[in-house]
Amino acid sequence: MVVRLGVVAVVLGTTAAVVPGQAALAAAGASGTAEAPGPYGFAEDARSIEGARSTADAVLLTPGTAYKSSLPSSGKVSYRLQLDATSNAYVSVTAVPSPDSTVSVIDGLRVSVQDDDGTPCSSDTANFGAARSPHPIAAWGRREISPTKSLCREAGTYYVSVERVDPKGEGSSPDAWDLELFATAEPRTAKTGPTSAPEVWKSASPQPLQGEWEDRRGGAGFAGATPLDQGVWRDDIRPGQTLFYEVPVDWGQQLQVTADLGSSASGGTGYTTDALDLALYNPARGPVAHVGVGYDGDQKSGSLPPLPPVDHANRHAVIGQVGAMRFAGSYYLVAHLSESVADSFGDGPFGMTLRVRVSGAAQGGPDYVGESQPKGVFEVSDEDREAAAEGVAGGDDTAMRVVAVGGIGTGSALLVGLGMWTVVARRRSAG
Repeated sequence: MVVRLGVVAVVLGTTAAVVPGQAALAAAGASGTAEAPGPYGFAEDARSIEGARSTADAVLLTPGTAYKSSLPSSGKVSYRLQLDATSNAYVSVTAVPSPDSTVSVIDGLRVSVQDDDGTPCSSDTANFGAARSPHPIAAWGRREISPTKSLCREAGTYYVSVERVDPKGEGSSPDAWDLELFATAEPRTAKTGPTSAPEVWKSASPQPLQGEWEDRRGGAGFAGATPLDQGVWRDDIRPGQTLFYEVPVDWGQQLQVTADLGSSASGGTGYTTDALDLALYNPARGPVAHVGVGYDGDQKSGSLPPLPPVDHANRHAVIGQVGAMRFAGSYYLVAHLSESVADSFGDGPFGMTLRVRVSGAAQGGPDYVGESQPKGVFEVSDEDREAAAEGVAGGDDTAMRVVAVGGIGTGSALLVGLGMWTVVARRRSAG
């Protein structure tokens, strides 16, 4: 049977279902070939800038705009923010080492924010971990207005500093890394809220969500993350590959995620520490939590640590992973399979299942005075929920969509098209 949508022909057969995924898959449909995935998919509209060795030459970052830059192997680079006296500002920096580079156990990325007098506002570090597998990692810098904090409250110029943690460590290669920077601004609330985090919340981990899985192919970067809602989702991942997903989590809702890595079909032996790394980032792309799953060729499973319901007051918590659950919006799941898995078990792909649970009823959020930048980043819209149900990312109006056909007998979809096939993707409420 053939179903025709415009100029797209979808042929139902007996192969695995073709599912919504990266635009690169759609672009490869006409030729029948797919390019090997790159290490990271930068935002298509990212502006190229240079980090400054001196703050005097630092380029201004505008909240809501994505930037592409680079980080040398040694020394700091700086960028500039112009902030008012009422808004919170966040800058997420994603470092993308070359797949051919090497890293030490403690190597990674450090991001800090200072005011124009050098007063530190925040510092955050992200590391590659025991697997020593180069892949995209992100850290964030923050300028927060809080009744419990006396520093960094004035309007004026602030600087974002970015550097490597261990560029001369054993096993680290002196390569420059690509960077993606993304700044967000959160307006003040109309009323002063609690100055401490909620003390009571359900901290016991529920059983991982059960049920039949559905195919959902991950994206190559934050900007192209594939939407997921509650459910059991299956994808294939290769050694050295990093896949991105986003889950809408509203105020008052609690997120729990378990990752399963299927057994190897190669018959190989060995063990890889933290073979599968699953990291969670909040809507400002700030790190929340992660879990590393070791692998010996048999099926393995790991869950993110218990996380509190999303609450504006979480920001006052001492524990970082609680404090990061401070916004509603899209939370990002980033899965990386260590390149060293290939040494013992081959190039794969390896089956990965994500069990995503979003519990609790959505509640009203804080009464913000003004708009966030970008608009809508700290809320969950009906469009976000619909995109998560369909697995189709919002964004460009001309974004390619691969048609998903599943559960129709034993059928699946093989895309056969002549010419260009496009479907208008729903645009986020973000402007």
